[in-house]
Amino acid sequence: MISHPDFSVEPWAVRETSLNLDVLAQSESVFALSNGHVGLRGNLDEGEPHGLPGTYLNSVYEVRPLPYAEPGYGNPESRQTVINVTNGKLIRLLVDDEPFDVRYGNCVRHERVLDLRAGTLTRSLEWSSPSARTVRVDAMRLVSFTHRAVAAIQYKVEAVDRPMRIVIQSELVANEALPPQSADPRAAAVLESPLACEENQVQGSRALLVHSTRTTGLRVAAGMDHDVSGPGTLRLESEGAADVARVTVAAELEPGESLLMVKLLAYGWSSRRSRPALHDQVMAALSAARLSGWDGLVADQRRFLDEFWSCADVEVTGDIEVQQAVRFGLFHLLQAGARAEGRPIPAKGLTGPGYDGHAFWDTETFVLPVLTYTRPEVAGDALRWRQSILPQATERAAKLGLAGAAFPWRTIGGAGSSAYWPAGAAAFHINSDIADAALRYVNATQDSGFESAVGIRLLVATARLWYSLGHFGADGTFRIDGVTGPDEYSAIADNNIYTNLGAKRNLLAAAEMTTRYPQEAMSLAVDQTERSEWIRAADAMAVPFDSRLGIHAQAERFTDHEVWDFQSTDPDQYPLMLHFPYFELYRKQVVKQADLVLAMQLHPDSFTPEQKAANFAYYEGITVRDSSLSASTQAVIAAEVGHLDLAYDYLGEAALMDLDDLEHNTRDGLHLAALAGSWTALVFGFGGMRATDDGLRFCPRLPQGLQEIAFRLRYRGRRLQVRIQPDSATYQLLGGEPLEISHDGAKVVVDTDPVSMTLPAAVAPVGPAPQQPKGRAPLRRLEERSGG
Repeated sequence: MISHPDFSVEPWAVRETSLNLDVLAQSESVFALSNGHVGLRGNLDEGEPHGLPGTYLNSVYEVRPLPYAEPGYGNPESRQTVINVTNGKLIRLLVDDEPFDVRYGNCVRHERVLDLRAGTLTRSLEWSSPSARTVRVDAMRLVSFTHRAVAAIQYKVEAVDRPMRIVIQSELVANEALPPQSADPRAAAVLESPLACEENQVQGSRALLVHSTRTTGLRVAAGMDHDVSGPGTLRLESEGAADVARVTVAAELEPGESLLMVKLLAYGWSSRRSRPALHDQVMAALSAARLSGWDGLVADQRRFLDEFWSCADVEVTGDIEVQQAVRFGLFHLLQAGARAEGRPIPAKGLTGPGYDGHAFWDTETFVLPVLTYTRPEVAGDALRWRQSILPQATERAAKLGLAGAAFPWRTIGGAGSSAYWPAGAAAFHINSDIADAALRYVNATQDSGFESAVGIRLLVATARLWYSLGHFGADGTFRIDGVTGPDEYSAIADNNIYTNLGAKRNLLAAAEMTTRYPQEAMSLAVDQTERSEWIRAADAMAVPFDSRLGIHAQAERFTDHEVWDFQSTDPDQYPLMLHFPYFELYRKQVVKQADLVLAMQLHPDSFTPEQKAANFAYYEGITVRDSSLSASTQAVIAAEVGHLDLAYDYLGEAALMDLDDLEHNTRDGLHLAALAGSWTALVFGFGGMRATDDGLRFCPRLPQGLQEIAFRLRYRGRRLQVRIQPDSATYQLLGGEPLEISHDGAKVVVDTDPVSMTLPAAVAPVGPAPQQPKGRAPLRRLEERSGG
């Protein structure tokens, strides 16, 4: 989409220079604002035209039945679906009784800017009505990082060429009509009128609506208040009905005069609190927002983001598109979790209804690593949410005849929300993904309070699952059979390496942590016998290797399958899951997303350099990237094994997944894992960063297309900056005590004075450049930028 001429490329903003209705739904996702609690899609202030209206509260959902042709034991009976809650963005404008609508009259100028440093979406336009009355409109909105419940809009209308009557209608609307959605399973189901009215209060410039969801019984409150200023006499009226509250302001303007409205919004929800309590909570949030005022909210937003960027910024010299994209990605990751506070980070954040608003393993494996090193408290909160749903995960494991906890493949409130599907139901690796994220967080923060209260419970529950799920085979190895790894085109496989290595780490870490925290271990009924069994299973973990091909098999017997016929597959038949039966995919060598390659990224010391190179080359030839999760992982390993140009190509694909709408579904919401992927490719790939028990190690490298990469991290109470240039890497502490790191195997003590080290010699690739399946190679970044 950014390649569209209506969008400019700049380092600190996403700018749309004219309104193009063909990409309206996509831009609504790109321009979405959120703080992890409240999410507003980037719809036009007037509400119409729209691609997909959307206002979301984290974890507010409805349930719908999951039909089955035949019943099956353990199948979930209902599915949780995020709902569009009360829309407070609406500000309608009438000019001499003619409604402002960009589809009528003449829109002379229209610009929108998402400012990544200010945390605001601004809009500026000039419009002439069908009767030739011209107005200028300047609007700005924000969702506050410092006031969790608050959003705000400043809306200014100026008369340009003649006297005119201006009317502004500010509304709260529940149960607004939604357009029909795609049949694509990645798009959300539509729920019509999910909210039942409990209260409608309108008084002067204030209004409040309280609703409850019809099935789940969640109570939602939305309130608004206004400050209005303008010349002469202003007339203000208010009214309300079950699903709407409206404040109307009318004024007469002379040319050059303006009417200014500041609209304050507050949202709250609860499954437990009474209607009066929620009413009072929202009204109190409005009062606090009024105390700050518009200017205070804007200033607080900038201060919050200044502090974030001081610890998280990534500078890319030589590719302005990637520079814009990595900051865009970091901004949206922050928006997705900053104030979630005990709630999940969904795969789409709060930018759209895609995937029904569910959280997957994407959060722990792709999103939380970035937040752990840039905003660690957000990562900790996300893991505390996982702990909060342990009871449901424990109940699910028991129903499956397993010990410990079986976390759901996809969920909002903790219950499994996916109809039976082998690629999801058997994807037990989500349990070790959660354990891995907890271990990474503890390593990066040294938060012993979290470790003893949250981490140990997550690790023990998941370790118990692995020990009960696996068994010792006749050859003495510990086997985990009948599971699905990250690759959803291979289901119910034996000894998936990604799953097994994750389980191994999980088991060993649980044994070690319960040894260090004996009191907590005792409270969880962990004894030495159980610890010893965990260690025995981990030490005997099966890791399939195909000696005939000299590579690791993604899962046992995977390399015995017939290779997919890529030559006969047309480009328009991708993604394969929408054009071929899963049964056919499951029995062939074709990889939807990086699986074995991701295992090499997360468990780097489990493979030799030679094995990594051979594995990467082989799996490149059968990986079709029908998932947005793959490119960043391929970038990391391509860089490690010496294919720097290919790594740069994959960096471009991860970075531009949504800005270029590469999967043609950005309209349903952004791909948070792919947004995280640009950071991952730059920091883990070209920075060569890996975290070990001993600390951080780096093996930096720079692709031909970039002149310099610099990134900032938070690690163990320090702020670290790494700058990579063609011949050197420079390390510097921006805050905190001296830190020992590893650079290409050499120990380096980093302090406030920069330390420069020679860049390691480039790894010589083994064999020819890897070949991707026909038509599935990433765009060549250097050729694209040179116009080739």
